[in-house]
Amino acid sequence: MSELNTIYLKDYQAPAFLIQKTRLTFEIFQEFTLVRSHITFIQNPSRNDKPSTLDLFGKQLDLQSLSIDDVLLDDNQFDYKDDVLLIENLPKAFIFEAVVKIYPDKNTSLEGLYLSNGMYCTQCEAQGFRKITFYPDRPDVMCEFETRIEADVKGYPVLLSNGNLLESGELEGDRHFAVWQDPFKKPCYLFALVAGDLDVKEDYFITFEGKKVALKIFVESHNMHKTQFAMRSLIRSMKWDEERFGRAYDLDLFMIVAVDHFNMGAMENKGLNIFNSALVLADEVTTTDSGFERIEGVIGHEYFHNWSGNRVTCRDWFQLSLKEGFTVFRDSEFTADLHDRAVKRIDDVNLLKTMQFAEDAGPMAHPIRPASYVEINNFYTLTVYEKGAEVVRMIHTILGEKTFRKGSDLYFDRFDGQAVTTEDFVACMQEVSGRDFAQFQRWYDQAGTPVVEVFEHFDQASGTYTLKFRQSCPPSINQSKKLTFHIPIKMALLHKADQSKLDLSGIEEFDTQTQVYHLTKDEQIITIENLTTKPVASLLRDFSAPIKLIFKRSKEELAYLLSHDDNGFNQFDAGQTLMQMHLIEQYQNLKEGNAYVVDEALLSAMDQVFKNELLSNAIKASMLTLPSFSYLSDQIDKVDVDLLLDLLTQCKTQIALKFEKVLLTTFNTLNDDVKYEFEAKQVGKRSFKSLCLGYLSRIKAHQALAASTYNQSSNMTDTALALNIIANGDDKKQKQKVFTQFYAKWKQDTQMVEQWLAIQARGDDTSLADIKLLMAHEAFDIKTPNKVRSVIGAFAMGNPVHFHAKDGSGYEFLADQILVLNELNPQIASRLCGALTHFKRYDDRRSEQMLAQLNRINACNTLSKDVKEVITRSIQSA
Repeated sequence: MSELNTIYLKDYQAPAFLIQKTRLTFEIFQEFTLVRSHITFIQNPSRNDKPSTLDLFGKQLDLQSLSIDDVLLDDNQFDYKDDVLLIENLPKAFIFEAVVKIYPDKNTSLEGLYLSNGMYCTQCEAQGFRKITFYPDRPDVMCEFETRIEADVKGYPVLLSNGNLLESGELEGDRHFAVWQDPFKKPCYLFALVAGDLDVKEDYFITFEGKKVALKIFVESHNMHKTQFAMRSLIRSMKWDEERFGRAYDLDLFMIVAVDHFNMGAMENKGLNIFNSALVLADEVTTTDSGFERIEGVIGHEYFHNWSGNRVTCRDWFQLSLKEGFTVFRDSEFTADLHDRAVKRIDDVNLLKTMQFAEDAGPMAHPIRPASYVEINNFYTLTVYEKGAEVVRMIHTILGEKTFRKGSDLYFDRFDGQAVTTEDFVACMQEVSGRDFAQFQRWYDQAGTPVVEVFEHFDQASGTYTLKFRQSCPPSINQSKKLTFHIPIKMALLHKADQSKLDLSGIEEFDTQTQVYHLTKDEQIITIENLTTKPVASLLRDFSAPIKLIFKRSKEELAYLLSHDDNGFNQFDAGQTLMQMHLIEQYQNLKEGNAYVVDEALLSAMDQVFKNELLSNAIKASMLTLPSFSYLSDQIDKVDVDLLLDLLTQCKTQIALKFEKVLLTTFNTLNDDVKYEFEAKQVGKRSFKSLCLGYLSRIKAHQALAASTYNQSSNMTDTALALNIIANGDDKKQKQKVFTQFYAKWKQDTQMVEQWLAIQARGDDTSLADIKLLMAHEAFDIKTPNKVRSVIGAFAMGNPVHFHAKDGSGYEFLADQILVLNELNPQIASRLCGALTHFKRYDDRRSEQMLAQLNRINACNTLSKDVKEVITRSIQSA
């Protein structure tokens, strides 16, 4: 990576100049947009060296003029190269003005100002603002913004930016203008602009401080009927943030705009959130249960950023998890409070174990606060977001809700209007609790997933029970040795006879209020005396730390926990451990050439789940779902893809045959015509029904159920389930008929077409040739990120049968697409590389094929920084 410019946290230096106010004027024309900036700079008083050189970033800008204090600069008075503008010998205070042309219609990277379906919109995080005008494009430079937008009134009747509308009016030549002012200081990554022909859904919210806030959701006119749920979710978010965190909204207006072309999910621009359309638009006919939950959660996430990210932001991009990890924790709690807390925890941990643990073990492993980066866009990762949220959750677990709330109140109040660091956040928690968090801080600085091994022993004669904990963390890139973590292990010891809990109050390092055992050393031992029977240990309850827990225990004990533990997550985890044990045992069995043998202990445990009337339908559905191919691939050294896929097929079939009667009875019972509603009880019923249909489809006599479910469905959850089963089936004629009918019905609906593409791309029967046909279809557009994710991404991440074809054609295809996208949209290209970077987990043949494609990509001499960084680190890990 010597040819790449690496940025290091240790080199951070405060900016030479600060900004008092930024005024921007956008003159939008069909061929180009003229951007005029008027920026008031002052020398940073915290810099003892009294700098006089201004360095600004500017990328792909057509420079028209520069001036300082109304004096135009000649070419010899500034230096502009490699996307950096330098001006020397400046006074302590001055006004900088620039006029540049930009070309949004040619901006396929979707960073800065670009066009989406004829609508102008922006995406400035992390470093997109430099594609708009010259600016100190860094999060620790904060100021008030005033923005004037001018455009053709017919094509762009709606002109939006951050803050409150100051004035608007008509101009000559059928043009008009709008001036927006944001009174709150913000970094430029939170700047937003939208100009287009949009309709608006309106409502209002009255804060607990008595402020009436106007709420507006802007969409294309044909999507107005899909805005009600998003508005309801926004109002719920505002109310929840007041109740749980005491945070009220501050502006008079909150706006959301839905756009089809968007690299990410959504963006929390101050007062003007810009969303991927897929995460705003919803109705009962076209949206699945998981789609509703995701929309609700993402709307909450972006709204919660108003405080955890906007009012208090990050000093530099190394601190990204300060805002993202904290806000993911907040949106997770929001969903848990509104719906089923145990199911939400299970879903979050499944994502963590399946995807983030793999990231921790891969070539792009990094701490939640990285020490260096080449391209910051590559660090919008599951580690920063999901593991970052788990680190905040651990603080919450250690302190408890009441003290954590005191810490967050102190953080928001002390640092309002500032750009700060993770140390500032942790220091607030330490101050309100009196607890030393120095060792805990290592979670921010050390990469990898810690491993905790547990050994237990019970001496029947003396009645002494011991639990030994031993922690370690495998080496990762640039970190060969790790210091000991502070790991909070929420736990209980259960009396097997009556499920009551042992009193652990006398145990050192155990907090009776939070039920947390604090593991802070390489090895620690718990000893309990005077017991008549061996207790059953329920460890890491609610998954209280993002670790791998290795605890060898009997199938009998796991079955006991599955049936009797009062912690919903640990019940689920016991069942998953039983399934994993069985599948790995049978993987080795098949590898040795033996026949698959179903485990009676597993079947018995599953039978208890079916019969347990205390469990909700949603929990049952989670407990009875086998571990995924992706998760299991990480548990087996040099996995044979074909063998593992065959094993999963055989296991699902045997389970279906064993429980055929109960599956069919349950499916028929749950398959009612109740009017669709997105609420926890109904969602749980549909989830359990989906599980039953999935298993039943493995039995030939019941394969027609999928088609009948599709034909009778009145909601998209059932429809999508049936489509997935049909896509994975052997009846090609039925598949072609159903998918042709679906497209004909929904081809005018963008979100439905994206689902139509993705379901086909993931289908077991969808070959590489079929994928190429989908890409040639009129519905596909490689310049639209959602379409790329729906076809290329779904194939690479969700179609292991054909992506991992023995001839390596799937890998070659993906490399081809990465090279094409590298020129169009480097962010999307870089994210697709992840399907190739974990080559070490697969058998030698596939590993070599993947590595060959990585080398082929690397040979391209026009690779973007985004792709180059990922590919280089992957090759270096070989």
